[in-house]
Amino acid sequence: MTAPIVPILLLLALTIVLAPLTQASDAGSVPARGIESEQLQSMIQRAEKLGPIHALLVSRDGITLAEHHFAGPGLDAPANIKSLSKTVQSALAGIAIERGLLDGLDQPIISLLGDRLPTDAEPEIASVTVDHLLSMRAGLDSTSGRNYGRWITSEDWVAHALSRPFVDRPGERMQYSTGVWHVLSAILTDHSGQSTLALARSWLGHPLDIRFPAWPQDPSGIYFGGNDMLMSPRDLLTFGELYLKGGRNNGSAVLPQDWVELSWRPRARSPWSGDDYGYGWFITELAGERVYYGRGYGGQLLHVIPNLGIVVVITSRPTPPSAGGSYVSALHDLVATHVIDGARAADARSAARRHSSTSPESMAALRRWASSDERFLRGRHP
Repeated sequence: MTAPIVPILLLLALTIVLAPLTQASDAGSVPARGIESEQLQSMIQRAEKLGPIHALLVSRDGITLAEHHFAGPGLDAPANIKSLSKTVQSALAGIAIERGLLDGLDQPIISLLGDRLPTDAEPEIASVTVDHLLSMRAGLDSTSGRNYGRWITSEDWVAHALSRPFVDRPGERMQYSTGVWHVLSAILTDHSGQSTLALARSWLGHPLDIRFPAWPQDPSGIYFGGNDMLMSPRDLLTFGELYLKGGRNNGSAVLPQDWVELSWRPRARSPWSGDDYGYGWFITELAGERVYYGRGYGGQLLHVIPNLGIVVVITSRPTPPSAGGSYVSALHDLVATHVIDGARAADARSAARRHSSTSPESMAALRRWASSDERFLRGRHP
C-alpha cells in the first residue's frame, strides 16, 4: 500500500520551516541573532567621520557581525587600551581570590602590603580593603589628573599612592585614581610570586587564546596597574564575550562563577559621567538597555549588553590631546542608535518571519503546494 503523498510533503515543508527552531532546541541553545546590516553600514559611515577612531568591532551571540579598521594598529595588532586596563585587571583580582591568593573582598590591604606600607601613610589606611581598591573608594586623594605627573615620576609608585592624604572615608565616594589599581598590581605580584604580566598571560591569555605583550613597569619592576595594557581589538572582543558568557569559555570556567555579577554590581558613581561603577566596569543605560562598559583615555571602549547578547569594541587614538567627553558620548550614541536599535529591528523581523511561516494562511499555502506537487508526482509516476 502506497503512503499518502500530501501528508508526507506537508511534513517535509513543516520540517524545512521549523528546522532552525528544532535544531536550536536539540542543541539546548538559542539560534544566533543578527543586527540589521543597514544599521551596521550606517554605523561605520558615521564612525569614519570621527577623527580619533581606530577600530570598531561588533559581535552578537559570539558571532562577529562587523569589524572595521579606520587607522592606527590593525585588528590583530596590540593597541594601548589605557584605563580600560582596569577592567582586565579586575578579572585577575577575581581569579586571585578564587585561588586563595587573597582572602576576599573585605580583606584589609595592610595585611597584604608588608614592607610596601609607607611609614607616613595616614591611620585611615587600616580601613581600606580590596573591595575599596577595585571600586576606587579607598578615600585616598587621586594620583590621576593634575597629580599624575608627580606620581609617575616618583621613585616608589606604590608608596606614593598610599601616602596620599585621605579626602574621604574608605568605602564612601568614588575617587578616580589609577594609583589604587597599581597598589593592587603590586599585591597580586607579591602574593602570587609572578608578575601581573605573567598572571594575565596564564589566567586569561592561555584559556582565551589571546595575547598580552609586555606593557610599562614602575621603577621597582611592578607592571603598571590600571593603565597602558596592550591588547588587540579582536582579543578585547574575546575578553568581552567571556563576561557575556558568565566567565566561561568553551564550556570551561575562566572566571569565578559569581565574579561577573559581583563586578557588575553598582558600588560607586562617577563624579564625571554620573554612571555607576562596579569592579572595573561602568554601568549605564543606552536606548533603554543595561550596558556594562570599560573605558580608557582617548576613547578606548568595551561595551557588553547581556540582554541582547552584544559586545562592542572601540579603540581610538591613545595619545593627547584627548577628544574629550563629547567624543565618548558620540561613541555611546553609535552603540545606542545603530547596534542596539539594529539588533531590535533584526529581532522584530525574525519574529515576524517566524509568525508568518506558521500562520493559518501560510499553512494553507503549504497544503496547496503539497497538493499541487502530489499531482505533479503522480503525473510522472503513475
